[in-house]
Amino acid sequence: MNENWKFAHSKASEAEWTPGLREIFEYRDLDLKEATGGDYVAHLIRAKGRDDPDAVQQWHVHHCTFQVVLVLNGWAEFEYEGEGVHRIEKGDFINQRPGIRHREIACSEDFEVLEIVAPADFKTEIVDAPS
Repeated sequence: MNENWKFAHSKASEAEWTPGLREIFEYRDLDLKEATGGDYVAHLIRAKGRDDPDAVQQWHVHHCTFQVVLVLNGWAEFEYEGEGVHRIEKGDFINQRPGIRHREIACSEDFEVLEIVAPADFKTEIVDAPS
């Protein structure tokens, strides 16, 4: 247990949805970054009803040590290096191993996920497609 971590309660009634990594999504920060001193970040991410392509539909990697995604609503299709295309749907859970190249192919207008990543200030890099 990390004694520097704080208790956090992110109230849905006080939620603020803001722009984030993906232009077609909006993000709700769940206050985990502050509570863990930057060790983790947790977001609810939901589609804004736009289908404009963005850079993250290209092959990319996240420079992180931990990333999990729980689909709360809708569906999306992702292609993962060495794993092929996966359609993730409501209730599905993904442990996205660090450094795996991937890209989003498509998502539903009602797509919504809970994402938890470590460290909180991870970087995303556009990369070449796997051979």
